[in-house]
Amino acid sequence: MKRLTRLATTARQYVPALIAAIPMIWLLLLFVLPLLFVVKMSLSEARLGLPPYYDLIRSIEDGIVTIQINFSNYMILAQDSLYVSALLGSLKIATVSTLLCILIGYPMAYAIANAPRHWRTPLLMLVILPFWTSFLIRAYAWIGILKNNGLLNNMLMSIGVIDEPLNILYTQWAVFIGDTYTYLPFFILPLYASLLKLDHSLLEAAADLGAKPITQFFTVTLPQTTPGIIAGSMLVFIPTMGEFIIPDLLGGPDVLMLGKMMWIEFFNNKDWPVASALTVVLLVALIIPFVLMQNYEQLDHGDNDR
Repeated sequence: MKRLTRLATTARQYVPALIAAIPMIWLLLLFVLPLLFVVKMSLSEARLGLPPYYDLIRSIEDGIVTIQINFSNYMILAQDSLYVSALLGSLKIATVSTLLCILIGYPMAYAIANAPRHWRTPLLMLVILPFWTSFLIRAYAWIGILKNNGLLNNMLMSIGVIDEPLNILYTQWAVFIGDTYTYLPFFILPLYASLLKLDHSLLEAAADLGAKPITQFFTVTLPQTTPGIIAGSMLVFIPTMGEFIIPDLLGGPDVLMLGKMMWIEFFNNKDWPVASALTVVLLVALIIPFVLMQNYEQLDHGDNDR
């Protein structure tokens, strides 16, 4: 009996640690190690062959390990205006797409959260429904909608809004539309969860004090749903920064983004070190807003605790 008791005590001590170790091992194997491999590749030198880069460890002689680190890949990115333009273009497209998702997604999430309970699930299903279709097919569908003789131009010309087709396809506007359409559900879902947690007693108190609905929204609803807005914005901004398919299909050759540049360097130029350096730069650019979001949440929780 004592032995069983000791086994149960040991299990209570170590089982939670083992359960917590599983996701840590998963992150180590599928995130940290690949990331370290990419960083290592970004510090190597390109060559013709397989693999198309030199190893950092060049030789091991008499117990002396020779390591050659190459920072020229990052210098190329800083000095070549093409890569700088791609980074700025990615920031611009990701920022505009995120703002469009906020402007379109907030009213949609607000309407769903305030709809009758039996309507909420069907409305959410309509938001999620595009995910049941292939991402590539949805991107191709926008070509048929936005081209000069496509659905949008034909409809606008038939009702007399325009006299000649709008040149939307293969421009930044097409990329804005494609990104907004693709990542809008990622913004709506976390914001919807925040709206469901809204304390309606505060709205009633504001109404009793004479606040108009617009005042109630900006003083009560909007501050309480800020965490949902930030979370949804990150879910839109981060994947949009590295997007490749939408800029390639809808943006054409004039739209420069880091995702397209990575593809060109990996598969066209076969310059894996430069492509890896682009990946590291993209990761650093994405870490900054994530850290800012974490600091905001910590400050917000600290203010609430007071």
